[in-house]
Amino acid sequence: MATTPYGFWKSPITSDLVVADAVRFEQVALDGDGVYWSETQPQKQGRTFVYRAGGDGEPDRVTPDDANAFSVRTRVHEYGGGAFAVADGVVFFSNNKDQRLYRQAVGGPPTPITAAPTDGAADGLRYADGVVDRRRGRMVCVREDHSGAGEAIATLVAVDLSGATVPRVLVSGNDFYSSPRLNPDGNRLSWLTWRHPDMPWVSTEAWVGDVLPDGAIGQARKVAGGPNESVFQPEWSPDGDLYFVSDRGSGWWNLHRERDGAIEPLVTMDAEFGRPQWQFGASTYAFESADRLIACFVRDGGWTLARIDARSGRLEAIPTGFTDIAQLRAAPGRAVFIGGSPSEAPALVDLDLNAGTRRVLRRAFVVGEDLRRYVSIPEPIAFPTGGGETAHALYYPPFSPDSAAPAGETAPVLVKSHGGPTSAASSTLSLATQYWTSRGIGVLDVNYRGSTGYGRPYRLRLERQWGLVDVEDCIAGAGFLVASRNADPARLMITGGSAGGYTTLCALTREGDKTFSAGASHYGVSDLEALARDTHKFESRYLDWLIGPYPADKAIYADRSPINHADRLSAPVIFFQGSEDRVVPPNQTELMVAALEARGVPVGYFLFEGEQHGFRKADTIRRALDAELYFYAWLILRSGLRF
Repeated sequence: MATTPYGFWKSPITSDLVVADAVRFEQVALDGDGVYWSETQPQKQGRTFVYRAGGDGEPDRVTPDDANAFSVRTRVHEYGGGAFAVADGVVFFSNNKDQRLYRQAVGGPPTPITAAPTDGAADGLRYADGVVDRRRGRMVCVREDHSGAGEAIATLVAVDLSGATVPRVLVSGNDFYSSPRLNPDGNRLSWLTWRHPDMPWVSTEAWVGDVLPDGAIGQARKVAGGPNESVFQPEWSPDGDLYFVSDRGSGWWNLHRERDGAIEPLVTMDAEFGRPQWQFGASTYAFESADRLIACFVRDGGWTLARIDARSGRLEAIPTGFTDIAQLRAAPGRAVFIGGSPSEAPALVDLDLNAGTRRVLRRAFVVGEDLRRYVSIPEPIAFPTGGGETAHALYYPPFSPDSAAPAGETAPVLVKSHGGPTSAASSTLSLATQYWTSRGIGVLDVNYRGSTGYGRPYRLRLERQWGLVDVEDCIAGAGFLVASRNADPARLMITGGSAGGYTTLCALTREGDKTFSAGASHYGVSDLEALARDTHKFESRYLDWLIGPYPADKAIYADRSPINHADRLSAPVIFFQGSEDRVVPPNQTELMVAALEARGVPVGYFLFEGEQHGFRKADTIRRALDAELYFYAWLILRSGLRF
């Protein structure tokens, strides 16, 4: 084993390897014996395709890879999700380029079933989260109308599967809708809705309406939800009861159902059966039969699969070895989901519930034994932070089977703040994380207060506190590593994307604090006032909750905007930005870059053409990863410190 300073270890995990043949799973659906899923492929310029696997498990691409450059993606809420539905072997999907809905039968080409954009509006009408209504030959889905002036209008609409008639509005009048679901008889529809300034993880309502003979929705009534309740994933049981996840009562996202006009908890435990609804189509439970559910829940940062008796509520864990489970679907005798663990890349798994055996239908990437030797396994940690409270994180120590640091040397650490900010760090194997650890750089992935997975009070700690408690937790986490995990206080860096980029910039401009020696902002917010004025509908009032109403609290917005505190920033920063980002427009980044350049602070800026909010193209991901490493190395070497 070679003795080499931290940060200089040789690693086979290159940026080319990070993006080589890697895919990102988006959505999973079952149709008969077939498993359908969508995956984003960086090597195909970030396009998304639908695949199908039959009984033999061999995947076949459904949507074409041709000159028309179809990509299965919806831009509803900008973050999308729920971009396709399938029934009887026919796939219905939203195409990224024009946001039209298309129908594709087996062996045939995609055929549009919604009208082409008019008046130069490239994506005036957007569709998502559809459910096929076989009885009426239509699909009920969320529609977001950007064709008029002012804010986009959200409705639930019925789309003719043949495309012969124009979509019909079924439910309207509120700011947001999601999760339309038909009961087994097709005579009732459930959905979720919420309104400004709430976000779905703060306050949502579950509604049910009758489907009338002419297909309209009548007798609508609220089932659950309100100002102090977040509802997630309504689903109908095979025998016609409405189930949903809610944080009512216990303060945890637990399973409930409405039966005989009354709501009752099915499972009550200090664990979360829900996820933040940044994207449509998330699923944490499904019915194997009328008597049994298959569900997954998160506790202390790790996900568990379980079977639940619908009569008694008895829960029994199903050992899988996975610590992250998503997109759970079920059918008699089987469960299909996306699973990952600290040593396993995300995989599409088909689990035989009776035999306990599983087939891996597709892996996001393949990790051979030669690379597996370099994997750093994260340690869940809890550490003290401000106000006598506790925060959480995953710590990946520097690790290599071939290298060791000189005796007595302390390790550089990259502190990572996740996006959202209402979200959570995942423990699933990420080569982008191992890129750092295999070179001798620790990674601290912080689940700061405000993250999900730790109950409603923890989730809501960011209320009016964004830019304060998240920063406090990143700094406290770094200090905890210095005190207990051999971290070098002179070589602490901080990085983050989107909301994590904002946390990064706030940490670097915090008055009197010099915890971090450098940072990287990936499409991060620098000017809260500009964000309040310019961002899209879904998040346009998010800041009311995170900061305060605008412009009433304009002074707070100014005080918490890193752009107004560039004079405090002496640590070098590198910025990465997509040219077509509608969530955090490029001017946010460019104002900060200009302010730092004017002061002579070392700064890097990469603007990637054609990228939106979150990078999808292989070349972009590769260049950003290498540039961030080189930026840190050049600056710390330049300052005379080892790295």
